[in-house]
Amino acid sequence: MLWEIDIHPLSDQPDQEAERIALLAAESGINPSLSVRAARGFLVESESLDESQANRLAEELFADNTVESSVVAKVGDSRLATAPTGQGNGESPSLLQVLLKPGVMDPVAQSAEGAIRDFGYSVSAVRTLRKYWISGASQDQLASISERILANDAIEQTVEGPLPFNQLQHGSDYEFELRTVTLSGLDDVGLMQLSREGQLYLQLAEMQTIQQYFAELGREPTDIELETLAQTWSEHCSHKTLAGRIAASDDSGVRQFENMLKETIFAATTELRSLWGKDDWCVSVFKDNAGIVKFDGDFNVAFKVETHNHPSALEPYGGANTGIGGVIRDTIGTGMGAKPVCNTDVFCFAPPDTPADELPSGVLNPKRVMRGVVSGVRDYGNRMGIPTVNGAVCFDERYLGNPLVYCGNVGIIPVDKSFKEPQPDDLIVSVGGRTGRDGIHGATFSSAELTHESESLSGGAVQIGNAVEEKKVLDVLLDIRDRDLFTAITDCGAGGFSSAVGEMGEEIGAEVWLDRAPVKYAGLTYTEIWISEAQERMVLSVPPANWDELHSLCAAEGVEATVIGKFAPTGRLVLKYGDNVVGDLAMDLLHNGRPPVIRSASYSSTPTKPLKIPTASGDLTADLLQILGSYNVASKEWIIRQYDHEVQGGSVVKPLVGVEQDGPSDAAIVRPVLTSRRGLVISCGINPRYGDLDSYHMAASAIDEAIRNCVAVGADPVRIALLDNFCWGDCEKSETLGSLVRAAQACHDLSLALEAPFISGKDSLNNEFSFVGDDGKKQTIAIPATLLISALGQIADVATAVTMDLKHCDSFLYLVGETKDELGGSHFALIHDLEGGDVPTVDTAIAKRTFAAMHQAISQGLVASCHDLSEGGLAVAAAEMCFAGGIGAEIEIAKLPVKEIKMPSATRLFSESNTRFLCEVRSEDAEVFEQQLSGVPHACVGRTMPDTELRITERTDSAPVISASLADLKAAWKKPLAW
Repeated sequence: MLWEIDIHPLSDQPDQEAERIALLAAESGINPSLSVRAARGFLVESESLDESQANRLAEELFADNTVESSVVAKVGDSRLATAPTGQGNGESPSLLQVLLKPGVMDPVAQSAEGAIRDFGYSVSAVRTLRKYWISGASQDQLASISERILANDAIEQTVEGPLPFNQLQHGSDYEFELRTVTLSGLDDVGLMQLSREGQLYLQLAEMQTIQQYFAELGREPTDIELETLAQTWSEHCSHKTLAGRIAASDDSGVRQFENMLKETIFAATTELRSLWGKDDWCVSVFKDNAGIVKFDGDFNVAFKVETHNHPSALEPYGGANTGIGGVIRDTIGTGMGAKPVCNTDVFCFAPPDTPADELPSGVLNPKRVMRGVVSGVRDYGNRMGIPTVNGAVCFDERYLGNPLVYCGNVGIIPVDKSFKEPQPDDLIVSVGGRTGRDGIHGATFSSAELTHESESLSGGAVQIGNAVEEKKVLDVLLDIRDRDLFTAITDCGAGGFSSAVGEMGEEIGAEVWLDRAPVKYAGLTYTEIWISEAQERMVLSVPPANWDELHSLCAAEGVEATVIGKFAPTGRLVLKYGDNVVGDLAMDLLHNGRPPVIRSASYSSTPTKPLKIPTASGDLTADLLQILGSYNVASKEWIIRQYDHEVQGGSVVKPLVGVEQDGPSDAAIVRPVLTSRRGLVISCGINPRYGDLDSYHMAASAIDEAIRNCVAVGADPVRIALLDNFCWGDCEKSETLGSLVRAAQACHDLSLALEAPFISGKDSLNNEFSFVGDDGKKQTIAIPATLLISALGQIADVATAVTMDLKHCDSFLYLVGETKDELGGSHFALIHDLEGGDVPTVDTAIAKRTFAAMHQAISQGLVASCHDLSEGGLAVAAAEMCFAGGIGAEIEIAKLPVKEIKMPSATRLFSESNTRFLCEVRSEDAEVFEQQLSGVPHACVGRTMPDTELRITERTDSAPVISASLADLKAAWKKPLAW
C-alpha cells in the first residue's frame, strides 16, 4: 500500500517555494505572470499502515500545524491532484510533480523512514516529492519550467498530472553472472572506443598496457578488473599529467621533467624541511588525505582543499553537497582521524545575468548553478555543525560550461594520532552509509571533458550527500580512535571501495567479500558495489580482536559497521562475490603499472602591449563605484549569511566584520582548542585574469595574496602553510600544459623565497565544455587557467588580531608596499574593456621583509585596522575600510610609495600591485610604527575623519579625484548580489 502525505502552507501563510518558482520563471524569460502553488510530499509504502496512522504521521512528524496543513490519501486518490484553493482565475492549473530518480540518494526520506519506525510503525520504503500547480503557462512553457527550473534531469524526473504508479521501485534481486571484457583482437581504434563508451576514459597507451597484461595471463579481464584499473589510473586519482614526463619549452630553452610535481612543488617543501632541520614544523605532506603541520604540544592541524567541478556542472546542489562532505571526510581520514573545525570554499561561476538564449545545449543557467552550489555547501556544513569561515567567488564567462567548486576543511588531530599503518590480517571494515548506484564512474567522469551529452551519459556519477549520517560517523570514529580500536582509516572518495581498499592495501594486499557490503537496495552487481561512490562511508583496518567492541560502539550510535574483507599479505587485490573470484590483480600493477604520461609543454612570452588609460575625465568616482559594483569585487553577503560561522564557538575573526558586520574580512581566525588563545588563520588567493597575461605571475600573485591576507589579520609569516589547487583545460594541448608548468614553477620559486611550504594539493584538468553550435560545428569553452592558493597560518594569541574596518576618526592611514604601473588584468582594465598592460609581479625579497615587519607591528598593537590591497587596488581597499567602520577618510595620492614618479592618478588608485597593505595607525603610535617599517616601502597617505565620505585628492590643495559618501559606496558594493 502506497500512502501520499502532502504538506501545504496554510492559506494565510506565504508560499515561499511557489514565489521562488514564479520569480525564476520571470528571471529566465519564460513567463513573468505565472500563478504557482507548491507543496512538499512523502510517499510511504507499508503493508500495515492504516489511514489513522498515516494521519498521525502527517500531524506529528511531517507538518508544522501552526503554519501548514496536510492531505493524506492513497496514491491515485483525486484529492492529491486537486489544486489548493485560491489559485488562478477559474483556469484549471497544471500539476507537475518532481521526484528523485530511482537509486538517487534521498536523505530526507531516509531520516523519515527511521522516524516512522520510531513511532512503532512498519514501513518498507519512503520517498520525497515536490508538487507544483501552475496556471497561466502554455505547454511549451511548462516544458521549459520543468526542464530549466523545477528538475535536474541528471537526478530528477517530472511527472505531469497524477503519479502513474502505486508502488515504489526497490530493485530486484541480483543473479550472479561473471562478466568479462574482450580486449584480445581489438586494434587501437577499438580500444579507444571501449574506453570512451565504457566511461573508462583511459588513454591509448594505458589501454594497450592492460591489453598486453591480460594477453600474457592468457585470459580476458573481468569487468571489475577493468573498472578497478580505470579508477586507479584516472587523472582524478593518480594525477598522471602533473606527475608525468613533460618536455617543457619556453624562451630559455627545454627542460625535461620526469615528474613535474615532485620536481617543482614537492621539491620546494622538501628543501625547506631540510633547511629547517629540527625546527621543521611540517608533520605529513603529500602522502595522506590531507597535509598536517604542528599546532601546539598536544595537537597538529590537518588541511585539505578538493575540487568537485564536473558533478557540480551537472547537479549543482548534489555536486557541491558531496564536494564539501568529501573533503570533510578527507580530514577525518587523515592520520588516525582529525576532528573538523572549519570549512572554506571558493567558487568560480559564469556571470549570473548571462542571457538564457545564449546558453549552449546541456548548460545550466549560471544563476541556477550558483544557487545550487551555495545551498549544497551550506546545507552540508551547517548540518554537520562545522563553521564555514572563509572563501571567495570569481566570475568569468569562460566558466559557463565548467563551474569550479573548491571545498576545504581544517581539522585538529592529537599529536600521537597523526600517522596510520594497516596491518596484515586486519579486517577491512566499512563504516557509515550504504552502497548504491549513485556515484558510479565518478572518478573517471571527473577526469573527462564535459559535453552537451554529459548530463544524460554521466548523471549516475552525481551523488546526494547525507550530512546527518556523516555527523554520526564522525562522532563514533573519534570515540573508537581514542580507544585505539583500529590501525588505519581512509574515506571512500573517488572510486569508492576500489580506491579506499586499493590504497590502504597497497603495501600488503587485500581480499574483499563484496556480497557482504551493505547496500541501499537489491540488484547491485558486484562491480557496482565495488566502484560506487555513495557517500558517508569510511574504511577502517581493524585488528580482529577489536572487532566486537568497535561493532557494538558503532551500533550504539546508529552507525552501520560491516566486515567486508581482510588485508591479506599476498601483494594482490582479490575480489570475491560469494564463492566466486571476480577480480584478481597485482597491487604492483595497480599502483606502479600505469605507463607514464608523456607530454610536451610549450610557453612563449609575448611583448607587453601598452594599456592606454581613458582621459575623458579627472574624476574617478564613477570608476570606483563601477568596480565596487562588479561581480568579482561586490559583496558576497548573500552567500556568507547562509553559512553558520559561529558553531563550535571558536570563530574569532569572522567572514564579515565592522560596525554592522558586513565588511569583507581578509582572513578568518578560529580557536580550535577553546581552552587556548592560540588560533588558526585561514585565507586564500586567486585571480584567473592575471593568467591571461602570464600564468607564472598569476601563481606568484595568488601566493602573495594568500599570505598577505593571513598577515593582515595578525598571522606569523614564518609559519604559513600553502595548498595548491590547479584547475586547467585540456593539457594534451602543449600551450595549455605549458601555462600549467609555468604556474607550478612559480609555486616552487615563491615557496622557497617566502619559506612557505606546500603541504597538500589537488588538480582538476580537462575543464572544457564542447557542444555543437548553430552552424553545426563543434565549439569548445575552456576555463581560464585557474590556480587557487589556500593558506593556513597561526597566531600565538588571538587577542592581538586586527580586522579591516576603520576604528577611529583621527588616525593616520599608511600605505605599506610599493605601487607599480601594473594595471594588466586589473578590474580597472575590466570595466573599461582595456587590453594589455603589465601583470602584477612579486618582489620576493621585499615581500618577505614586508610581511615580517607588518607582523611585528600588528603583534605590538601598533595597527588599529589593516586591509590588503587586491582587486581594485587602493581605491577599493580604502572604500571598504571606510564603509565597514562607518568612518570617513581623506587620502593624498601624491604621497604613495611608487615605482615611477609620473604615474597617472588612475594607476596609483587602481593598480593591483602585490604585497601592499592599507593600515590605520593611531597618531600616538605613528612614530614607533614607522620605525618598525624601516627598510620597507611605506608612507603616511592620509587620515581618517568623522565625515562619512571618502575623499581622495592628488594633493591637499587639489580637487578630489574621488569623492563619495560611504552610503553610496556601500550601496554600489552590495547591489549586484543582493538577491
